[in-house]
Amino acid sequence: MSVVVAERAEDERILLIKLNRPEARNAVNGQVAREMAAIMDELDADPALRLAILYGEGRGFSAGMDLKGFLEGDFPEFEDRGFGGFASKPPRKPLIAAVEGFAVAGGLEMALACDLIVAAHDAKLGLPEVKRSLIAAGGGLLRLAQRIPYHVAMELALTGDPVPAERLYQVGLLNRLCEPGQALTQALALAAAIVDNAPLGLEGSKQVMANAADWGLAEGWVRQEEVARHIMNSEDAREGATAFAERRAPVWQGR
Repeated sequence: MSVVVAERAEDERILLIKLNRPEARNAVNGQVAREMAAIMDELDADPALRLAILYGEGRGFSAGMDLKGFLEGDFPEFEDRGFGGFASKPPRKPLIAAVEGFAVAGGLEMALACDLIVAAHDAKLGLPEVKRSLIAAGGGLLRLAQRIPYHVAMELALTGDPVPAERLYQVGLLNRLCEPGQALTQALALAAAIVDNAPLGLEGSKQVMANAADWGLAEGWVRQEEVARHIMNSEDAREGATAFAERRAPVWQGR
């Protein structure tokens, strides 16, 4: 049985990716990582897909690494894509996390590997690795340090205690808060505000934003120019300008 299920949304430009181990709180094992990596490859390769939404089956998003599997030598990583099949190498296309219930340890790290996060207001998020003599090495420490205030990030890392979604929304980690049971619906609404935009523009914008902190300002200007030049010389850039002049909706080709 597949432990990660991918299907097209009603808008077939959106891919819905479901963590499907509810009996194990959607814990991540080697099979999850392998299947997720294959789905991320599919997302990037299919020109009909604009973005994806990641969510969990059952009561929560994910409890992180399958500790029973870990003790048996089953590691939740896949080649260069890393933890969960994408944490160290996310897809080129935008990815939205829809969090219900809990996203802890590697579950939070997968949410942080997404570009946007929608969460139910009663959800709990945290990095409890220190309670098991581990560290959040799937990107949690690296990404939190860049995205929220230092002392808030350090509290999550050092106490290991879960933090209410409302608190993380206040410090800017989450894009939307919603009623319990509505995270996927709200993620689809957020996706609808994105999906009509030009695919090259989406991928290029993500590429620059995701790498800006690592590049630094001087290198960033050079790298951004490379991305921008490629997009400005594309057929879609000409189509965007033409559609604007003709007062019609553009027809994107992704080239």
